[in-house]
Amino acid sequence: MSDQREKKLAELLVRYSVALKKGEKCLINAVDVPVSMTEALIDAVYQAGAYPLVNLWSERIERAMTKGASVESLHAWAEPDVYRMKEMDAFIGIRGIANVRELASLPEQAALVSSLYNKPVHMEVRVPHTRWVVLRYPTECFALQAGMATVDFEDYFYDVCINVDYPAMRRAMEEAKQYLDTVDKVHIIGKGTDLSFSVKGMPWIPCAGEANIPDGEIYSCPVKNSVNGKITYNCRSTYQGHCFSDVSLTFKDGKIVEAHADDDVLVNKVFDTDAGARYVGEFSLGCNPRVTVPIDNILFDEKIKSSIHFTPGQSYRDCYNGNDSAVHWDLVQIQRKGYAEARIYFDDVLVRENGVFVHPALKGLNFNA
Repeated sequence: MSDQREKKLAELLVRYSVALKKGEKCLINAVDVPVSMTEALIDAVYQAGAYPLVNLWSERIERAMTKGASVESLHAWAEPDVYRMKEMDAFIGIRGIANVRELASLPEQAALVSSLYNKPVHMEVRVPHTRWVVLRYPTECFALQAGMATVDFEDYFYDVCINVDYPAMRRAMEEAKQYLDTVDKVHIIGKGTDLSFSVKGMPWIPCAGEANIPDGEIYSCPVKNSVNGKITYNCRSTYQGHCFSDVSLTFKDGKIVEAHADDDVLVNKVFDTDAGARYVGEFSLGCNPRVTVPIDNILFDEKIKSSIHFTPGQSYRDCYNGNDSAVHWDLVQIQRKGYAEARIYFDDVLVRENGVFVHPALKGLNFNA
């Protein structure tokens, strides 16, 4: 029997996140999720008068495709999927966490897939040319990763995903954007962190339920060569199957010149994927009032209230600083008491202290749960 919360979630994704209109085509990419959830999405698309297309996938299949991949096979795989994606008006990607370590023994192959499949299909077509939303589904493995009982995690998942007033969040972000778009210099000071860069001329993009669920961030992008100093992240981050911790990056004129983590060799392999992997493609302020603790899942952790993420790799087309890469790694620093107290200055004015916005133009981002 399907969970009625699945229906509510599907309606949120179809009606609000991608705002499907009559006659539009929507690709549903369902990875390791129950049939009932996929059915709920199909029903919601039909009720919008739109046309669903479904791709069923699994992490095991993804591993098999990755393990044997070659340059030639990846071109053959990507070409029809690029064509299909170009035909879509919208994309809903929902993934159940089955085994977060599925690709742990294939780091080089996973990097190849990122470069020759994910980049052309998703970064170059889906992201700039469709209305899209991506999210996870609450599985037992996901609950284990979060350190919760399955039933408790399901309650948490639906609470932070659908019990949020996204239209009100959008209004507050649009008000903050008027000031943020005038900012030039950014300076962040905290434990293991003294980082400065410019966002002059770069727009700020509100994210209030349209592209991610859960949502709650407003992002910009550093001027490519402007980043200098050091940042130390305090959230674990699983990337290409390995759970990285204690990631610390040192920048000079925009480029990562020193990278450390629990595994220095592996973390530097990520940043050696291509030339753009050592430059930054996103700077974001997290502010979802219901997401407060890290669970080693970036779609949740990057939205944590009182956090930032500072992202090596590809910049988005709507806030493009010229950096291109197969990597887009959202690494998170929580800045409130109990994690890493920190201060953020915009143009030498204190705007956030220990995770609380103190600038009058930004106080609306201190959403109440």
